[in-house]
Amino acid sequence: MELDGTPAAAEDIRSLALINYGHFTSMRVEDHRVRGLGMHLQRLVDDCHAVFDADLDPDRVRHLIGRVIREVSGPIVVRVTVFDPQLTLGRPGGHAEPRVLITTRPAVADGQLPPLRLQSRCYRRDLPSVKHVGLFGPLQHRRAAQRNGYDDVLFVDAGSRISEGATWNVGFVDGDQVVWPDAEVLPGVTMRLLQQNDSPPAIRAMTLSDLAQMTGAFATNAATGIRPVGSIDSTGWPPGHPVIERLSRLYADVPPEPV
Repeated sequence: MELDGTPAAAEDIRSLALINYGHFTSMRVEDHRVRGLGMHLQRLVDDCHAVFDADLDPDRVRHLIGRVIREVSGPIVVRVTVFDPQLTLGRPGGHAEPRVLITTRPAVADGQLPPLRLQSRCYRRDLPSVKHVGLFGPLQHRRAAQRNGYDDVLFVDAGSRISEGATWNVGFVDGDQVVWPDAEVLPGVTMRLLQQNDSPPAIRAMTLSDLAQMTGAFATNAATGIRPVGSIDSTGWPPGHPVIERLSRLYADVPPEPV
């Protein structure tokens, strides 16, 4: 764990726990390479403007990531968190000088996760287009879904219109066509890479009542790639859908960028 290129002490990151104002991106790193690295860096730049009204140098962030992973050989997940420890709970509106925290965790092996069982719950994240650190709402709903016997949560609005998961995007298969929900979501890097490299997808409003007509569903996340969805509430799909397997191969073929 490094803050601006030096080992981070507990006091350095105290404000993240007590104030929790900032933004981040997470990426899977293998052999010092990342699929969609440029997108991750651009997300950090854009979100820094949205959250702090400040500039962020993507080349510097890339250098800081490289420092942390230089001795790592196996796959890991790197999280880049941008925050300003000088901003206070009472005065968050001051001039911001964001700092960059790099942390790592082990990555799950490819293909080791079973299909997700999801419970739909009514929720909309604050500022959906920004990957901010305000995760209480998503995690509270994830916890509730897990306490109810599911793996995770799928967010819908009051009209049952589907948006996204707690920390991932969701897509559907209608016959042989990929369908993405038309809703306010965080545009995930994995989702964007699939949309760029696959045949033109359908983007349309999706509600829970549409699930019975779908032939498959999947979740996308930079840390885990593409994960099949086995069920949403009482609607289920058999494993091994060929379109989802094709998407997994397509994603695996995306050339990773060197850090």
